Amino acid sequence: MNASPFLDVVGVNKHFGPLHVLKDCSFSVDKGQTVVLIGPSGSGKSTLLRCLNLLEPSDAGAIRFEGRDIAQDLKNAHLLRAKIGMVFQNFELFQHLNAVENIMLAPMKVLGLSKLDAHDLAVDLLKKVHIPDRADHLPDELSGGQQQRVAIARALAMKPKLMLYDEPTSALDPEMIREVLDVMAELSADGMTTVCVTHEMGFARRAADRIIFMEQGSIIENATSDVFFSGAASERARQFLNQILH
Repeated sequence: MNASPFLDVVGVNKHFGPLHVLKDCSFSVDKGQTVVLIGPSGSGKSTLLRCLNLLEPSDAGAIRFEGRDIAQDLKNAHLLRAKIGMVFQNFELFQHLNAVENIMLAPMKVLGLSKLDAHDLAVDLLKKVHIPDRADHLPDELSGGQQQRVAIARALAMKPKLMLYDEPTSALDPEMIREVLDVMAELSADGMTTVCVTHEMGFARRAADRIIFMEQGSIIENATSDVFFSGAASERARQFLNQILH
């Protein structure tokens, strides 16, 4: 008998008032896989990602994480978010705390780590994201790329089993995009289960096991990276790729 997928999204629907923003979305992610969500703006990618860690409650469907349906378990959402890390477009760092302190906060408050252990963990994670020399810098003393790498380290500090990225490079200057994508690709290569919304096709081609193409709230295509980039099946996905690559 096959083991159930690590993350299994089944028939998820979401409305904002009369707007039907997610329409019967279904896909699965195996442990250690990286899945990239792509598609035009407004296609529902970020909303789908926010449903996965219960920042948005879905209206219908199941979200099974490690075999358990979490879709309606809103009262335990805070516990779930310890297992599902999320990195946003705009870093969301505390401006009055330096890099190490930003990373230490959640492990101390949520996981109960001592200050010393949390500090050691934060220093290790800054090495992992290649900015150990920025430990004592406040966010406004860091470049955008460095801030986003602190945000990734902060998410990793909770020892998540799944990482979600919502267009993590969209607020960055072009030269900073690469340094963030390199860290994300390294984490994927190390076996971190990942779902990422991005327009960076180079990253998708390099790091993704599967590509999901969305439009108008629906999943139009779900294919391995090789199959998708060698010739997306749907005409609409081919058009989108053409526009974004050329």
